[in-house]
Amino acid sequence: MLYADENFPLRVVEELRRLGHDVITAFEDGKANQSITDQDLIARATELGRAVLTLNRIDFKRLHIQNPHHAGIIICTEDPDRNGQAQRVTESIANAGEIRGQLIRVYRPAASKIVS
Repeated sequence: MLYADENFPLRVVEELRRLGHDVITAFEDGKANQSITDQDLIARATELGRAVLTLNRIDFKRLHIQNPHHAGIIICTEDPDRNGQAQRVTESIANAGEIRGQLIRVYRPAASKIVS
């Protein structure tokens, strides 16, 4: 079960749902555009038993270190390949096993270099 913060790409959320994940967004939860702190967002997601999905890597890494008692945090790099990003999130969740209390990193793959 996942909780996408208000800046997480909706197309990735939609693809995650298509892949079988239970995802709600901060907007759907009535928490968007309210200047809710990241700490409060983690608390809300944890209350709902959902891991946070975010692109805000720096702040959420810090929050995880300060308090690892949460339902999970999945930090992603910005990726224009929304379907690929959803697939990488899915694979990372599967590889992690229990995600409660974990910080999971999902990176955009490096671009291939063409050597001539």
